[in-house]
Amino acid sequence: MTGRPSTFRIWWDAARPKTLWAAVAPVLLGVGLAMEQGAFHALAALCALAGAVLIQIGTNFVNDSEDAVKGADNEARKGPVRAVASGYVSPASMRAAGAVTFALAVAAGGYLIARGGWPILALGLVCIASGVAYTAGKYALAYTGLADLFVLVFFGPVAVAGTYYVQALDLPGWVPIAGLGPGALATAILLANNVRDVHEDRAADKRTLVVRFGRTFGVRLYGAMVTLAVVVPAAMVVVSRGHLGALAASLIASLVGRRLTGTLRQSEDPAVLNPLLGKTALLLFAYCVAFALGWWLT
Repeated sequence: MTGRPSTFRIWWDAARPKTLWAAVAPVLLGVGLAMEQGAFHALAALCALAGAVLIQIGTNFVNDSEDAVKGADNEARKGPVRAVASGYVSPASMRAAGAVTFALAVAAGGYLIARGGWPILALGLVCIASGVAYTAGKYALAYTGLADLFVLVFFGPVAVAGTYYVQALDLPGWVPIAGLGPGALATAILLANNVRDVHEDRAADKRTLVVRFGRTFGVRLYGAMVTLAVVVPAAMVVVSRGHLGALAASLIASLVGRRLTGTLRQSEDPAVLNPLLGKTALLLFAYCVAFALGWWLT
């Protein structure tokens, strides 16, 4: 019988470090796009990165609390142990930790607000509100099937465009389009989670798209998100008639994404599917690094 983890381990796991690549990766792409335009601004980029990671952690804390309270995280859970569901942290304490983390995100964004004005303030508040609404409230995004769209938009075009804007103080129309690539792979992370948890989510009345339309639909949508990630850099290279190095991102998404899609399709074993989330997150990170460097250097 295993004992209670250390306090540090409990909170480290509650922050869900493997998911944080979804916050880091689009910021890196926004930085790479700005560097290619000669608009790189180190302090703005660092503040954007800090704010994105803190909002992600705050969202994870709220998710830990609300999924336990609503019964989505219970003894039948196939994924990693959650702090509130395991009784290690009370719902009130986890919610307070989320509030503190969101407040730190606002503090990290103070410079960005001073630099970029009210649009950055509005964007930050919308991101925080969406992070809370992801699992909290009667019409939580994760419980109504809207979470996939939220992730696609906020971890894609919004994150990339926001990062670019706070550096360049300008926003060409092609920047949000580039953000569809990381948004698609971030959505794939969510889909891998929801395919694994489909039975538990159905029992808890958590109406994800996978619950609504079935496991096969979820696997196919995962594959479609990988395909979208492949297409975005390739299409941008064609339109720009340059930046051939960005095709490395398409190649990575194609080779690795196809293998991960096959794993998701063929296995329902939690021992196989749990690592798939982390592998998809690492794919997202590698993809954004390749996309950013390829676009900047070529």
